[in-house]
Amino acid sequence: MNYRGGEPTLRAEGATRTTTARTAVVWGALREVLAERAASTGRETLDIVDAGGGTGGFAVPLAVLGHTVTVVDPSPDSLAALERRAKEKGVGVRALQGDAADLGELLDRDSADLVLCHSVLEYVDDPISALTAVSGLLRRGGAVSVLAANPVASAIHRALAGHFDEARAVLDDPEGRWGDRDPTPRRYTAEALSELLAATGFTVGAVHGVRVFADLVPNRLVDGEPGAAEALVALEQAAATHPALRAVATQLHLIGHKG
Repeated sequence: MNYRGGEPTLRAEGATRTTTARTAVVWGALREVLAERAASTGRETLDIVDAGGGTGGFAVPLAVLGHTVTVVDPSPDSLAALERRAKEKGVGVRALQGDAADLGELLDRDSADLVLCHSVLEYVDDPISALTAVSGLLRRGGAVSVLAANPVASAIHRALAGHFDEARAVLDDPEGRWGDRDPTPRRYTAEALSELLAATGFTVGAVHGVRVFADLVPNRLVDGEPGAAEALVALEQAAATHPALRAVATQLHLIGHKG
């Protein structure tokens, strides 16, 4: 656990300063959700499922904090890396091979306080089914953390790379894709994500923009200048809820609450 001013600071394991800036907004939102859930249940140890959690960038720090964490991921190589990372930190993380659509078969209903669904909805065959499966896992009052790619940011990044036709294609495509070679099957606006969560029975909380500036700033400026990393984190946190800046963030983060 990392501490700053007496407060526990969550961040991805093995993160560089630039990576920390890219994930700070999400960790801040998760910290609030965990604190609220612990207060409402009276339990300091919560049950967390990370759907598509890969090598454990989020799962391992959560386990270090003392929570019971299960990662479900289709890649055996990623799960093996997860287990190595957890062992290095001296914590246990349950690893299950499967897709988001398999959550209901792999885990018991009403068994989780928090489900992470980060960079998953862009790739699943049926986002509604995936979120329905997530809802089935959650106990009453539990929450889902959704992180997904934003099409507006994709258009900006393609334009900055000189691919102007592809940038325009993103804006015209209903799935927010820039062409047939685009590796991301779909991207979401904040409105589309909110509608998905509402359609699967969740009450949508705050919407945050993630990586508004962090993807545009050269790593050498962040890692090489004293105080730059901290200043970039503060800037990302300020930009996360700014309406205009949030709309151009690389990713959008929403918390959905199960009633």
